[in-house]
Amino acid sequence: MFPCLKLRKIQERLQCIEGFEKPKIKLEQYITPWHLGSHMLYTIQSHYGDLDGKLVADLGCGCGTLSIGAAILNASSVIGFEIDEDVLDIFQSNIQDHNLPYIDAILCDVLKIPERFYKKFDTVLMNPPFGTKQNEGIDMKFLEVALQLSNKVVYSLHKSSTRKHILKYTKSLGVNGEVLAELKYDLPATYKFHKKDSVDVQVDFYRFLI
Repeated sequence: MFPCLKLRKIQERLQCIEGFEKPKIKLEQYITPWHLGSHMLYTIQSHYGDLDGKLVADLGCGCGTLSIGAAILNASSVIGFEIDEDVLDIFQSNIQDHNLPYIDAILCDVLKIPERFYKKFDTVLMNPPFGTKQNEGIDMKFLEVALQLSNKVVYSLHKSSTRKHILKYTKSLGVNGEVLAELKYDLPATYKFHKKDSVDVQVDFYRFLI
């Protein structure tokens, strides 16, 4: 076990993060739930020591749940990558509220991150879009980029139904993929077409060791 802030303390901080004001369906914008994010981050640091003192990237950082959590757990520096300028305003506001100086964000398409960032990060975090019919396979494209950016390890969430495909793909790249936990992702009724108040999606929490 590695030194780590208590889970309860992480949860208290992440509960205060402001979410999307006007989420955009084409970008599949859902906030990473604080309870899910806190358990992810606690596991990453307490079991593997992959945050404290590390250079961390957060792909599709959104409102900043994973970025802020990594900074709380003493990452040396955190850089978020986000395509939506409106969301980055919320991201910056959340950073200021938490008084965290070692976080920055870059406005860009995750799939077009410049090569100068390749292998520059110790740890890459992401909760990628899972891929709608109009955006099929986007989660795998995010994973490809994450593996290019990291020089050590990637942590990610993916639908449990894609487990066999993901593990086969990463194995073909010589990457050791491990499912750390199977979780219930509570998707709130964010968009007008949602009929239910929330839907539980089974997701896998992965660790990819490069």
